[in-house]
Amino acid sequence: MRRSLVLAGNDEKAVKDELERLISSAFDHSSSSKRGSLSKTLTILLKTWARVHHDIYSLRDSGLELIQNTEKNNHIVFHWGMIMAAYPFWGAVAEQTGRLLRLQENVTKSQIQRRLQEQYGERETVSRAAGRVLQSFVDWSVLYETDRKGIYSQGVTYSIDNPQIISWLIEADLHRRSNGSASIRELLACTSLFPFHLKSISAEYLVAMSS
Repeated sequence: MRRSLVLAGNDEKAVKDELERLISSAFDHSSSSKRGSLSKTLTILLKTWARVHHDIYSLRDSGLELIQNTEKNNHIVFHWGMIMAAYPFWGAVAEQTGRLLRLQENVTKSQIQRRLQEQYGERETVSRAAGRVLQSFVDWSVLYETDRKGIYSQGVTYSIDNPQIISWLIEADLHRRSNGSASIRELLACTSLFPFHLKSISAEYLVAMSS
């Protein structure tokens, strides 16, 4: 929805007003903490597509162009790429989740939290934030929670054959990296894109696709 509002040419205020109208009923306005959660949720949604950092303007604009010729059931590709570029922690959780899923059938929340604490420090906020991102993965159906709480298996996967979309996703992954660089081989095999099966593409062709 937020992507559709931006694509329709609405300015930031119009996008925010419409988003607030659409999701406010899900929050208890009698509670200050719930009102704060609504505000935080709106901020996250706006920073993903409307109030984007200047570094990812071109990524957002090219994503909006590509999405117009992409089937609706594959639009998750663009939401994933934009939220990863806007919030690198999302990409870090995805990277650790995808890495573990390559090694084993199921992964646990505690395994992912432990790896992220090694990266970001042993802070409770890291564990809580990781838990929220993992719940988003479940909500998006790219992870399934098993009958045992906190244990997950691979969810829905999407095959991406369009070289332009593959190039766009790779660029999104570069934005979430602190140094903004990686080898082509590493990018094509990056586990932060675990919900997507990317068509085999040569490094030369990938470079030619992207300025």
